[in-house]
Amino acid sequence: MTDLAHLEAVVEAAWEDRAEVSAHTHGEVRKAVDQALELLDSGQARVASRGADGVWTTHQWLKKAVLLSFRLNDNEIQRAGDRGPASHAPGVGPWWDKVPNKFGDWTAAHYQEAGFRSVPGSIVRRGAFIGRNVVLMPSFVNIGAFVDEGSMVDAWATVGSCAQIGKNVHLSGGAGIGGVLEPLQANPTIIEDGCFIGARAEVAEGVIVREGAVLAMGVYLSGSTKIVDRATGEVFRGEVPAYSVVVPGSLPDP
Repeated sequence: MTDLAHLEAVVEAAWEDRAEVSAHTHGEVRKAVDQALELLDSGQARVASRGADGVWTTHQWLKKAVLLSFRLNDNEIQRAGDRGPASHAPGVGPWWDKVPNKFGDWTAAHYQEAGFRSVPGSIVRRGAFIGRNVVLMPSFVNIGAFVDEGSMVDAWATVGSCAQIGKNVHLSGGAGIGGVLEPLQANPTIIEDGCFIGARAEVAEGVIVREGAVLAMGVYLSGSTKIVDRATGEVFRGEVPAYSVVVPGSLPDP
């Protein structure tokens, strides 16, 4: 069993002394960062978690672990099929990066155990979690992200670093869910269970889309975007109410 408190303490201490962390760093720091990324990759830990009261808590130490991993690892040539069995066809690429492909060394057994589909053209970086019965069309899921079971990530959609996608969410074609690693204090973008995000919609800057909400095609939401309840005139910022339907619009000058 992983001692999360110990991992957090090691990561926090390394972060305070991060100027000294490099590809030449070994020992406890590297081990702790690698373990933290493995926890993110497997879904045993996540950058943000929802309490019973609906309040989301961001676990900043996991973001710090991701940032430290960039210091610990040099760029290297990568291909989609690298480090896989010899029977694999040559991978596409090359790329020059320091974060491996999540599926770089996977076999059929890994996919069967994970229980999701990833069609050709889908890219997931190691350190992101994909739940059971997820369908990944040609899309991009960044490190630290969490995509829960039953969700669809449609063609050319992007899930940014540390973004949290709930169960049975539909991210339509070209939708963008913003990522956040820096500034460190910023919270990740969160799409709760059962939401529908329309084609080419963008949600960023830590906005929370609450359960069952629908965003129409082409809706752009940042932390400062006004979301107006047409029935009451109430204005929301940074959070879409549960089961609401949001369409693009504009307000007249007051």
